[in-house]
Amino acid sequence: MTRSDSIQIPIRDRVAAGQALAPMLYAYRRRADAIVLALPRGGVPVAFEIATALELRLDLMLVRKLGVPYHEELAMGAIASGGVRVLNRDVVKMHGIDEATLDEVAQREMLELQRRERVYRGNRPQPDLQGQQVILVDDGLATGATMRAAVRAVRRLGAARIVVAVPVAPDDTVAELREEVDEVVCPFMPEWFMAIGRWYVDFSQTTDQEVIDLLQRAWRREQHGPG
Repeated sequence: MTRSDSIQIPIRDRVAAGQALAPMLYAYRRRADAIVLALPRGGVPVAFEIATALELRLDLMLVRKLGVPYHEELAMGAIASGGVRVLNRDVVKMHGIDEATLDEVAQREMLELQRRERVYRGNRPQPDLQGQQVILVDDGLATGATMRAAVRAVRRLGAARIVVAVPVAPDDTVAELREEVDEVVCPFMPEWFMAIGRWYVDFSQTTDQEVIDLLQRAWRREQHGPG
């Protein structure tokens, strides 16, 4: 397994994960053309620490995993804002998922994506990503399907550079992502991955209210400056 001294395994919690990742992204500190985009919900506490330490803007990239029916934790794909849909063809084929089932799951997840958009953002406009250095953050990756959907959505929105930053992910997922983005920052890549939560002491679910509170804090800081 690949390991970095800057992150302790198991990771204490998402706050500690963000604090460990921030120094690895120091090249983007205070860049006017850089923005941190969190994948809700678990990616938000991680991204908040990164954006705070680097004095960067924080916003969201809304993505929903498409879980295999009766095995929801297994991703057969993902959808993202802007109508992006990414499929894990191997999983779809292995489980014999037909197009009607895919569409049904995607429609259900789109409703949740739209709900989160309303709850988290309110009337705040989407950030303009044209020509931006975009740092996509989550609390970990498994198959990478959700992150790939986020990457494609960000590319479609005109990002100049795409960086993926996560504390933990399987080495094969990281290798695949490196083919799609400009940079992947992932300090811990275990050979035997199991689940993301296996590598955390506290992997309790991030609530909608926690997401809203962190975003409001970040957006107030953006308006008024640090302090």
